[in-house]
Parts: sequence; structure tokens; C-alpha cells
Amino acid sequence: MTTLPQPETGKTPRRTLILGSSSAYRRALLERLGIPFRIVSPDIDESPLAGEHPAATARRLAREKAKAVADQLSADQRDTLIIGSDQVAVMGDRVFGKPGNHDKAVAQLQSLSGNIVVFETALCLYDALNGQAHEELVSTEVEFRTLTLEEIEAYLKREPAYDCAGSAKSEALGIALLDRLSGDDPTALVGLPLIALCRLLRHAGLNPLLA
Repeated sequence: MTTLPQPETGKTPRRTLILGSSSAYRRALLERLGIPFRIVSPDIDESPLAGEHPAATARRLAREKAKAVADQLSADQRDTLIIGSDQVAVMGDRVFGKPGNHDKAVAQLQSLSGNIVVFETALCLYDALNGQAHEELVSTEVEFRTLTLEEIEAYLKREPAYDCAGSAKSEALGIALLDRLSGDDPTALVGLPLIALCRLLRHAGLNPLLA
């Protein structure tokens, strides 16, 4: 009796996926793909190095976050893909991180008012099975409206974006602070570039459409 070959299912073998981040925004973005994942918060020093370019800082921190999570895995957990991401906002030679409180957020938005800012979002997909790190950097150019202090205070009262680089949530009311934005991926500005991530996942053998 001849054994017929089994039809292809089109599904790729599922690998364990970890988001190396404590960010609720990145978690919400990754949930859009409908792929099971778990969260592990990396514990690293996020300070920039002396003389380090902001984009290089974002790349390094995304890689270090993913690697820090990989270092916590046991030997039987190595078939794991780990996502690390980091973002910096740059205006000229100034770098804007998370303000952390109201006064700093007001100062940030006053500085950004009427100016063009580039948000550099770095992504790293670390394969714990072979130790390879695959990286992408997505840049988004954002032009802020000329903002009054009254508008800034009203915005932060309704949406205290103290945990966002640049003190604005573009996916919510913060879009009203902007005149224009341009980039390859609208999700990059929120903190996790999903187009680039899907590309890296496919390369690693995890196709979001077939998972």
C-alpha cells in the first residue's frame, strides 16, 4: 500500500515569544497580532553612554533589554524569541525621554512647541536558540503645533503622558498637539513598530498570519 504525502497545512512551528518590556503601550500593540506571548521586564541601566548618538542609544538599549531577558531563561526555554524595543525623541542636539512628572512634561511640550522632532524607535528580535540578534530602526518625523501654555496644561490634565518620550500620546488626544507626522510605520511612534516586527518574526520562522 502506498502512503500518500500529507497535505501542507501552511502553519509554521510555533515558538515561544516574550516581550521584554514593562510598557503597557507595547503590550497593547503586540496584542494586535494575536500571537500568544508573555511579558518579562528587563532590568538594565538605560542611561546613554558618553558621546553616544541617540539612535545608537536606542539600538543598544533595545538589544540589551532582549539579551537581559534571554539571560534569565533556563536551558529548556531556549526555543524562544525575545522582543526588545527602545525609543528616543531628538530635536537638534537635544534628546527627550520620559518626563516622569507634570512640570517636566510642561517644559518638554513648551520646548517641542512649533518644532520638528524625530522619534527614533529601535527594535531587536533576539533568538535565544542561536544567540542571534536581528535589529531595525524606524524613524518618525513629527511636527508639533505652536502650543499655548493653556493648551499644554489642558492636555496634560486630560492625558498625563508622563511615561511617554516627548510627553504626548499620538494614538490618543496627543494627536491634537501635532501638525504633521511622517514615517514608514504609524505604530513605531507608539513604541513598537509592528511592520518591522512582523518582518523579523517571519525571518525567524514565526509568521503572524499563520501562527
